[in-house]
Amino acid sequence: MKDVTVKILYFASVKEQLGCEEETLSLPGNTRVNELKAVLAERKGSWGKLFSPDSTAIFSAVNQKMEGSAFILRNGDEVAFFPPMTGG
Repeated sequence: MKDVTVKILYFASVKEQLGCEEETLSLPGNTRVNELKAVLAERKGSWGKLFSPDSTAIFSAVNQKMEGSAFILRNGDEVAFFPPMTGG
């Protein structure tokens, strides 16, 4: 399966905790959002805490649309990670 390249954006407190605003990663084809999170969790430290499978501290969107963890990433997708938001 051909690799895919995705752009990853980190927002708000996620960006602050990781000290990273954006990056580009090459992943195996048919990688799902939850698998991308697992790759990021392997970095340990704040990365491991934010992206652990049981974490509820982070939401994700693909191409500015909320997608489930089973969403399969395609070449050129933009993935955004951000904390839960409140409003009123």
